[in-house]
Amino acid sequence: MKMFTWADYYAEFADKLLLFKNDRASLLELIKKEYDNLGMKNPFTENGEPIEDICPFTVFGSFNKGIKDENRIAIMSAIGNKLGVKADVPQTFDGIPVLNNLRAWFFGYEADRKPDDISNLWDLFEAALTFADNPSEVSKSEFIRCYDLVSQQLGIKWNITMGLYWVRPYVYLNLDETNRKYLLDKESPLADPLKAISLLKQLPQANDYLELVEVCNYYFNKEGALFRSFPELSFHAWKTKAFESEEKKFSTANFLKWFAPIIEALRKLGGDGTPEEVRKQIIADMALTDEIVNETRGKSEVKKFDNEVAFARNYLAYEGFIDKSERGLWKLTERGKTEPMDEELASDIFNKWMEIHKERRERNEESATGDISQNEVRYWIYAPGERSRKWDEFYDQGIMGIGWDELGDLKQYPSKDAMKTKLKEVYGGEVSYTNSAHATWQFANEMQPGDIVFAKKGMHKIIGRGIVQSGYFYDASRDEYQHLHEIKWTHSGEWDHPGQAVLKTLTDITSYTDYVHKLENLFLDDETEIDELEIKEIKYSDYRDADFLVEVFMEPERYETLVNLLKNKKNVILQGPPGVGKTFIAKRLAYSIMGKRDTSRVMMVQFHQSYSYEDFIMGYRPVKDGFELAAGPFYEFCKKAQVDDENDYFFIIDEINRGNLSKIFGELLMLIENDKRGEKLRLLYANELFSVPKNVHIVGMMNTADRSLAMIDYALRRRFAFFDLKPAFDSVGFRALMVESANPKLEALVEEIKALNEYISREETLGEGFRIGHSYLCANAEVTDDWLMSVVEHEIIPLLNEYWFDERTKIEQWINRLYGVLND
Repeated sequence: MKMFTWADYYAEFADKLLLFKNDRASLLELIKKEYDNLGMKNPFTENGEPIEDICPFTVFGSFNKGIKDENRIAIMSAIGNKLGVKADVPQTFDGIPVLNNLRAWFFGYEADRKPDDISNLWDLFEAALTFADNPSEVSKSEFIRCYDLVSQQLGIKWNITMGLYWVRPYVYLNLDETNRKYLLDKESPLADPLKAISLLKQLPQANDYLELVEVCNYYFNKEGALFRSFPELSFHAWKTKAFESEEKKFSTANFLKWFAPIIEALRKLGGDGTPEEVRKQIIADMALTDEIVNETRGKSEVKKFDNEVAFARNYLAYEGFIDKSERGLWKLTERGKTEPMDEELASDIFNKWMEIHKERRERNEESATGDISQNEVRYWIYAPGERSRKWDEFYDQGIMGIGWDELGDLKQYPSKDAMKTKLKEVYGGEVSYTNSAHATWQFANEMQPGDIVFAKKGMHKIIGRGIVQSGYFYDASRDEYQHLHEIKWTHSGEWDHPGQAVLKTLTDITSYTDYVHKLENLFLDDETEIDELEIKEIKYSDYRDADFLVEVFMEPERYETLVNLLKNKKNVILQGPPGVGKTFIAKRLAYSIMGKRDTSRVMMVQFHQSYSYEDFIMGYRPVKDGFELAAGPFYEFCKKAQVDDENDYFFIIDEINRGNLSKIFGELLMLIENDKRGEKLRLLYANELFSVPKNVHIVGMMNTADRSLAMIDYALRRRFAFFDLKPAFDSVGFRALMVESANPKLEALVEEIKALNEYISREETLGEGFRIGHSYLCANAEVTDDWLMSVVEHEIIPLLNEYWFDERTKIEQWINRLYGVLND
């Protein structure tokens, strides 16, 4: 007897669904009619109106989510019957991956998604069926292209592998959380080979995904294999219930209990109310005692009730139950007025948005040193062939290419090391091929549409400039230079290169700002149209106050205070002990005020004792023939903000108290004051009147535990507002992170560090400014025992050694206590 009878039905359902690729309006009408016939609410609506487009994976999601089996059967049977599916409707669904009810769409709302998102999903759907049924290099290549395109879209993460599994369960590997946990469990027969290729920490790209499929298929064919197909694997993983306890991991979050009371209070208030009015209504409705209402948390003595209600309101706003567009007023949306709220739905909402924000952190993670964001324009200098022999051809055809043709399609390589291995195999020799692998990797994976390319000839001539128009593609039909990008060449000619150019074929020069400016200036002559030098507009992702409050463990009221301080004073210093996330907060504060993660309007520098006016504003710097006057980062930033005066700009200064402010700002120290913005003074090195624009905000940071610093001088105190940041171990956000980690040793360690902080606060030679911050225990990866031990051993204990360098007894006391909770 065939075990997985559902697989035949799902495969046929997919075949019939493909017929509607170019007639989605009819498909939507069919689905709506069947939901009406079943007496069920149509889930495919937006703002109360039926949606105008849908993807095939989302149709499958309608009966592969957390609903009763009888409803799954009814929906599947009704839609399948209209599609013409002949296979028997499945009656059991053991081991079939299901979506979270609140995340059952594979695309965003109309305002959030890109025009081609749904069409791209249909293309992937078709390519997946074709590759599964008729595997070939052509069908594989098309599948890879479509998969990699879709994997970058809003609403896509591991769910795309679930969708592929639904439509062809014997060909594609499902990577829902159940399977991922099982595959990497030490008892899993596939744990070792999958760990070796390290592809289950984030959604793999197409080539990596197919490698996972290949590894699994190799195991299926081994003698004595525990399972011999993907359905058997998924069923086995489901049966073990390896992550059963994690499915309910957020249900204990304390503030979930306020979801329903908030909605009920707003309904009684007529649909809207101030935060204070809502809290009073909840107190009256639930007859809360003064003890509950006035209970505080932590040394900051924040009211637990107020804090938890505010966080609950944020999640209700994320999910569309509350409209918070008007500051200081909470207002129910149509959904909030009509839909019921219970503990299970509250838990689902929290679960959904914690996962969303986790994904955002993974996708948008950036370094504290201000590394270039993936969606920013990058600048490259490039040689079009040996001695630039391909220049005329590339210019005429609107392309740029590089050699190393024997490597084949560069997208097949998962890493630079893989490229180096292949280069050694193909070209031989005793060289490392480090530069070659770096160039080919960047050309295929890092160069993006909108990037600027300068073409060079030898080391002393620039012969062109262009704007990249396409992603990387491989053209095996060419005789040579088969690795290509389409490019709009804006200039062709011959210009003297400033100095000596690098010898490499391709070099990313983005971080060398002076060099980039010199190259761009070569093309600014009387005959150049300014439009020719315009670069592609970058689309930055939205970032709201709600995102800030999820990522930064700060109470909503303190966040509003901080925003108002910066807007009114223009200059704010974030001060606090080590590990409270000052740099992290500074950048996200800027993003939240701008409403988007626009890294082009944020600049960061670090002050030190040798930093000077010449480094910061303007000064003479050595060049080949002597010295030339060069602008510093603050000067250039202000000039940039000046021509975009309707938008906010943020200049972030780390270790601001390590620099001599009077020396660094010079005559501009007065101009940064709020009431002096826009006033002009003549610069020290240039015959120029200069002003600091009103739209420039300065955010400084200082570590209160830095013993080497003198008292902050009056010039700094008078021109900046100061905002204290404290360890946030008791915040709702951090407590939620602890629940998410599901590691009891983390909670024990946090309690020990809180006790350590109390001890440090009472120390006469230390005080509150030397406490241990929460960010030491914030991880993007899994919180394992080994990771916790590493944090204690290599980050916290060295700090204690510095605090009590001459009091070994205290150090040993706390070392024993910290190690003690981890070794239990």
